[in-house]
Amino acid sequence: MTTHIKTVGVIGTGVIGASWTALFLAKGLKVIVSDPAPGAEEKLAAYLEKQWPVLERVGLSSSASLSNYKFVSDIDSHLESVDFVQENAPERVDFKRKLIANIDAKTRRDVIIASSSSGIPSSQFINDCKQNPGRILIGHPFNPPHLIPLVEIVPHPGTEDKYTKLATEFYASLGKHPVVLRQESPGFIANRLQAAIGNEAYSLVQRGIVSAKDLDTCVTSGLGLRWALTGPLMTNVLGGGGGATGFKHLLEHLGPGVQEWTKDMNEHAFQWTPENIESLEASVGDWLKTTNVTSVESERDDVIISLMKLKDNAPDLV
Repeated sequence: MTTHIKTVGVIGTGVIGASWTALFLAKGLKVIVSDPAPGAEEKLAAYLEKQWPVLERVGLSSSASLSNYKFVSDIDSHLESVDFVQENAPERVDFKRKLIANIDAKTRRDVIIASSSSGIPSSQFINDCKQNPGRILIGHPFNPPHLIPLVEIVPHPGTEDKYTKLATEFYASLGKHPVVLRQESPGFIANRLQAAIGNEAYSLVQRGIVSAKDLDTCVTSGLGLRWALTGPLMTNVLGGGGGATGFKHLLEHLGPGVQEWTKDMNEHAFQWTPENIESLEASVGDWLKTTNVTSVESERDDVIISLMKLKDNAPDLV
């Protein structure tokens, strides 16, 4: 059980850390927060004030309060009092290695240390942990964590099963949908899928085959609508006629064509050169000239909330 987790230490309050803080507060937890960046405290306060009405729509715990967090300049003296750590530091192995070793040394031995790392497996930054590296794992959310339920839990080979189980139970108690990876994989799962789609999207736009806006429309008005309800594999099952043979039927039917598409995709894979990035950015920039990004973000959040409420009443959808 995770009822012993009352206070969470959040280290790093960028986009992800701030969103985690909002979620923890909404669920009635106390949060001790730290970030050395100039203006971090003020930015976090403004973010929480902005997001609180959104969380009220989602549903707050009876003990939820914006007054339940404390921003501290030095987290070290507070680490003994936290029951769970969510680390959101820069995506650099050397930085995380030093930081995680310090957290490991100063927290109680049984406190789970979860890193929000977007793609670096924790086995790469636990080398200097001396007290209990077996309680360290990845707890990678999808942005924004206070709305998107997915969290990927990635233990390293030395992570003890009891800590993986406790982390899974804790995240589930927050309304998250935890997925535990069976082994480490750079980029984990969701970001690898996102990278595969993104790379092809970049290629198609950079080569002038489609505009940036129309590319996104192909996802939001097509693939994305289906995938929000049935992922790629179940979509294949249904596309193949459903039932026990649907998946195999679709693969056999589309397989030859997909292999040809894949060959062409590989031949025209997006090359990450400064010139290509600049060309791609210009295409996206043309779209942004006529788009209110602030409104896009707000409308996105509203629709996500409505969609998640609908999915709550559809138990057969994952």
